Amino acid sequence: MTSHADAAHTAEDALSIGEMTRRTGVAASALHFYESIGLIASFRTPGNQRRYPRHMIRRVSLIAVAKRLGIPLADVQTAFADVPLTETPSHDDWQRASRRWKRALEKRREGIERLERELTGCIGCGCLSMKACGLLNPDDALGSLGAGPRRLSDEDEV
Repeated sequence: MTSHADAAHTAEDALSIGEMTRRTGVAASALHFYESIGLIASFRTPGNQRRYPRHMIRRVSLIAVAKRLGIPLADVQTAFADVPLTETPSHDDWQRASRRWKRALEKRREGIERLERELTGCIGCGCLSMKACGLLNPDDALGSLGAGPRRLSDEDEV
């Protein structure tokens, strides 16, 4: 959503949508979408032109990197939850976001490592080996939890 310009942001020190797309490599349609879900913000000039404060370049760039790495936008929103939209974030704001995001990435990495370990044997009981399942999933105990791989998600471990 578009917010009103605060005193710190003027049309002279802000970027047009065209400038923002050139600087970040992110399409205008994506910028509009990110704005609609509250990841970024712009303001309108008296002539009703959309402008982005310069500090949005960092946010958009981080969103682009996250997207490239397959990180869901919901995770990005969580990481940016306390980073101000309408004023230039402080070093402390970015440090808090960085720590929050690092914890989320560590959990993701643990999940990927768990998947790597499971790939050499049974894939979380989907079921690839009745012989292995006799050891890892006696009496098909995981079957009662539903279809699909169950051992790869923390909440479904037996």
